[in-house]
Amino acid sequence: MSKAQDDSLTQFTSRSAKQIGGAVIDTLLPPQALLGLEGDPIARRMWADVTFLDAPWCESCGFPFEYTIKDGGLCGRCAVKRPAYHRARAAMAYDDGSRALILSFKHGGRTEGLPSFAAQMRRAGRDLLQDADLLVPVPLHPSRLIRRRYNQATLLARALAKLTPAAFAPDVLFRTRRTESQGQFNARARSQNVRGAFAVRNSDTIQGRNIVLIDDVLTTGATLESCARTLKRSGAARIDGLCLARVAKAAALPT
Repeated sequence: MSKAQDDSLTQFTSRSAKQIGGAVIDTLLPPQALLGLEGDPIARRMWADVTFLDAPWCESCGFPFEYTIKDGGLCGRCAVKRPAYHRARAAMAYDDGSRALILSFKHGGRTEGLPSFAAQMRRAGRDLLQDADLLVPVPLHPSRLIRRRYNQATLLARALAKLTPAAFAPDVLFRTRRTESQGQFNARARSQNVRGAFAVRNSDTIQGRNIVLIDDVLTTGATLESCARTLKRSGAARIDGLCLARVAKAAALPT
């Protein structure tokens, strides 16, 4: 057999192996339609119901306001007690219109919408990202990570890093203990549940750095608060929070 024939046979065998391997993967893990606006009527219907957030909002926590206010205006909660983080923003409201879209990403393995999610987060967090140094995802406990298969905050941070100059820093924070699911608690219990639950791996990596914490949903802000306190103690210059969605219902004032 000539060298040319041998090379052709090798290329054919390699190509065939890839095709067979792809077919096996598609059988075991069938590809899903992108969560875009074309080709997926279910996704199109989901996106149509989403309420995207933008100013006017609370300068501190990003709670959306119905009317334009002066620069630096605060919501009732932040006026009573400013959060440990500097500012927080979210791309969309977490409500009946976005819940299915977000839960399908968070628990259903639907990660195809990440480019769209990241683009919307960049829009909402444009002021936070201007001079950000690091994008730090809120970590999951290893036991929960195994069950979920991925940390949605890490995926969001990685996708957002492709659109901004800030560096993707997935290993800055880790969980010191497994916490209960926040969904079952009120605001005070949420804060107690995550208090002291985070630590910094190497404080030298964040000294004097501007950090944007990345998470999927902001409810009371307790998780961002706990992470921000931890980062501040370790020497970070400024900590902001950027989430895919946030609860936009009025909450009780902090005590």
